[in-house]
Amino acid sequence: MSKNLSDEIRKHLNSGTVIPAHPLAVDQNRKLDERRQRALSRYYLDSGVGGLAVGVHTTQFEIRQPEIGLYKPVLSLAKEELDDYRSSNDRPVVRVAGVVGQTAQAVSEAEIAAELGYDAVLLSLTALRDSTNQELIQHCRAVAEVMPVFGFYLQAVIGGPILDVDFWREFAQIENVVAIKTAPFDRYKTFDVVRGVVESGRASEIALYTGNDDNILVDLLSEYRIEHEGDFLTKRIAGGLLGHWAVWAKSAVELVEQVKAGTFASNTVEALAVANQITDSNAAFFDAANNFAGCIVGLHEVLRRQGLLEGLWTLNEKEVLTPQQNAEIDRVYHAYPELNDDSFVEENLHRWLS
Repeated sequence: MSKNLSDEIRKHLNSGTVIPAHPLAVDQNRKLDERRQRALSRYYLDSGVGGLAVGVHTTQFEIRQPEIGLYKPVLSLAKEELDDYRSSNDRPVVRVAGVVGQTAQAVSEAEIAAELGYDAVLLSLTALRDSTNQELIQHCRAVAEVMPVFGFYLQAVIGGPILDVDFWREFAQIENVVAIKTAPFDRYKTFDVVRGVVESGRASEIALYTGNDDNILVDLLSEYRIEHEGDFLTKRIAGGLLGHWAVWAKSAVELVEQVKAGTFASNTVEALAVANQITDSNAAFFDAANNFAGCIVGLHEVLRRQGLLEGLWTLNEKEVLTPQQNAEIDRVYHAYPELNDDSFVEENLHRWLS
């Protein structure tokens, strides 16, 4: 029996919020560092984020390997921290679990997420990149029969399939699709997602979230006006589910609050200048110059500098921070000090690690 999204969480998602993609903390032996994993969750929640996405790319896909077996344990740790936070804070926080693989694996992971009380699953289609639209839709329907689905358009350079407007139109018509993360890093493909949702007839029911880490603020400020059945309908990207927001999360929350308050509405030049600073920072964190090879260790380096992580270790020993990427992180740190949240982390780190 399919789990449905609660009215509270649906309203929360549609209003737009900050959802960081949760990293994985491991020690020098590449084993789960539970203390720091919990500290990361506490950092995000105290930053004011509106949700956590766990078991996603930033959490490292290797957690699913049988010899590692960390998928359920990592989701469970986040659940415990979310439960603890909600017990003393009267605001909704959406729980999103990453789901990957062929249909049997994706359904199994969705069942684990449902068992742990997650609200929705972020459904990656990378494992089906050579499938037809109809094969993809059948796969998505199977997962949606278990859990509410957060669609995901992943950029092709790191394995995402090309998904046309016809796919997104039919995908959006699946009743248990509640949101879509647009992350193709491509303006044309992003428009295909929005157009497909509008033409599905469910535009008012599906929340759009940016995953375009290279264009975050512009996505949040943009309004789409799309013709459908003789009328022009408007649709906005409500919030973000982003790997970039795994760092400097407090500043991300403040940014979204500024967008909602209309702070940038009267000064387009200022908005675009800030947007470009954020994009430049992301290029350093994600190692854009090297086809995103260092996107996880780049985020780890920022968290290490802040004291949230002890080191840059990942489950994949081949993932390393190059001197060039480290120099780029140095550069953006010094160029845009107003974007970081170092002082907030410094003030609270001892408590999160306790």
